[in-house]
Amino acid sequence: MWHAPLVLTRRLTTSLAVGLAAVAALAGCRTSPNVAAYVGEEQVTVAELQSAVDERLADPAIAEAVGGPGAGFTRQVLTLLVREELYAEAARRNDVEVTDADVTDFVAAALAGRDEDELYAQAASQGYSREDVRESARQQLLRRELGAASGEDAGTDDAALRARYEEVRAGLEQVELGYFVVPDQATADAVVAELAAAPASYPAVAARYPGEINLPALQPTGTADVPPPLAEGVAAAAPNTGFSVTVPDLPGVVVAFVGQRVTPSFEEVRPQLESEASAGAEEAGAGVVDGVRDDVGVTVNPRYGEFTDEDVVQEPEGGVVDLLDDATGAAPATGTGG
Repeated sequence: MWHAPLVLTRRLTTSLAVGLAAVAALAGCRTSPNVAAYVGEEQVTVAELQSAVDERLADPAIAEAVGGPGAGFTRQVLTLLVREELYAEAARRNDVEVTDADVTDFVAAALAGRDEDELYAQAASQGYSREDVRESARQQLLRRELGAASGEDAGTDDAALRARYEEVRAGLEQVELGYFVVPDQATADAVVAELAAAPASYPAVAARYPGEINLPALQPTGTADVPPPLAEGVAAAAPNTGFSVTVPDLPGVVVAFVGQRVTPSFEEVRPQLESEASAGAEEAGAGVVDGVRDDVGVTVNPRYGEFTDEDVVQEPEGGVVDLLDDATGAAPATGTGG
C-alpha cells in the first residue's frame, strides 16, 4: 500500500503550561478551619484562597466561563495555589530563580509574533487569569532550571547541542526526491533515461504525467521518511539518477528520481535540538519537584476535597479538575458544582 511522504520539519515544542509529573503525598493529619491546604510548612489559608477566587471572578470573561462562584472553580484555584507553593519550595531548595523578565521574554518567544492579548483572552474564556498563564510559564522555566541544576539532563549550552548534533547527524540526511506514475514499463524506462540525461527537466517531465500521488518538483525528504516502496531504490541510487518500481494495487509504474543528498547544518537544526534538550531538562526538573512534594507532603482541607494522583484538588468521589495544559490556555472550564 502506498504511503504519502513525510517531510522533515522543524518544530518548536514550547508549551506555556504543563502539569507536574508526580504523585501527591498527603502529609499527616493537619487540619484547621482557617487553612485550605498545607504544603510542607507553608499554608494556603482560606482567606488567601477566597481572595484568589474573587480576583479571578472579577474578570467578566472568567466569571462567564466558570458560571460564577462555585466549588469546582474554587478547587481549580486551590490546585494552582498548591502548585505555586511546591515550585517555590523546589526553587528555594535548589537555589534557582526565574525572574518576571524571564517570564515575559519566554511568553513573547513562545507566541512568535502572535497577539499576546489574544492569548490571555482565550485563557480567560477557559477560566484562567493572565497571572495563571504567567505562573505556568514560570513553572516551565523553573523545571528547566531545576533539571540543569540536577545534572540529569544533557544540557542546552552550545557544546552540548553540538555534541548532540554529531550523535544524530547521520539520521538527519535528506535526499531531493521526486516521483510520478507512468502507464507502463516501457514508458518508465524511457522517462528514467530522459531524466538521467537532463536532471533539471524533472518538473517538465513530471508535468506530463499528473496524478494524485505525484510530486511536481524534487522535494527534500528525510531518508527515514521516504515512502517504503521506494526506500531500497533511493538508498542505492546515485545523485541525479532515477529508477522505476511497480507497487501492488497501484496502476502503472512509479518513476522515482533522486537529486542531491544533503545534511542540514548545525545552525539549521539548532532550534529543533534546543527544543529537544529543553524537553529533557523539563522532565528532569519535574522529577526534582516530584521529590520535593514527596518530601514536604500536601494536605488539603477536606472541606475542599483531596489532592489526588492526578495532581489536582477534587472531590473524593471524582470530578478531576482540568488544568491549563497548552500554550493558549485552552483547557476546559471546570464545573461550578461541588
